Amino acid sequence: MNWMNLIDKWLLLLLTGLLLSLGATATQAQETPFDRLIGKFKEGVVFKSEFNHQYIDSYTGDTVETSGTIWVGENKYKVQNNQQTVVVDGETSRVYDKNRNRVIVSTYEAEEDDFAPSRFLNGADTTYTVENQQEKESQTLITLASADPFSVFQQVEITLAGDLTPRRVFARDQADNLITTTFGAGSFIQQEPGLFVLDYPKQAEIIDMRN
Repeated sequence: MNWMNLIDKWLLLLLTGLLLSLGATATQAQETPFDRLIGKFKEGVVFKSEFNHQYIDSYTGDTVETSGTIWVGENKYKVQNNQQTVVVDGETSRVYDKNRNRVIVSTYEAEEDDFAPSRFLNGADTTYTVENQQEKESQTLITLASADPFSVFQQVEITLAGDLTPRRVFARDQADNLITTTFGAGSFIQQEPGLFVLDYPKQAEIIDMRN
């Protein structure tokens, strides 16, 4: 499993519930921390953070760890580490591989990507619902649940700090693999022009899968 697949998994966890409230009435008050988090993304702010991602294989016991920087918007995101940068702007996916000096461009098909953030941001997936929100010691533990036996994860927990920044995402998938992502120095920032534009060297090879 490559590191980008791991990042996709935690992106699902972080963003699954962001628009779960779409089914509620427009007049419903945003009272819980999770509701307020949803409101921040809808207002156009971006969550930026350093992250450490750990995947433990339940069968082999092998552990894979990755780290880098993440920027998450309402329907777009960017993930960057020493080897790769991935930018999705809601319509197009661009991946720059530093080692191969190559950019792969493809049409963003959220309905074909089980882990695509916009699949949940646009309300296309209502599998997960908020089962519980527990506030304790200036943090909120949010438990997501699914009644669908074919859902990717059987257990999902999101920890938010008092200022609503995500601190930790934990999940157990249907094969009992454990996925934990912790965030450091996370903050909400205003989106600036070019934030979700992929930067790469002029001499990089471009492979356009849209043709």
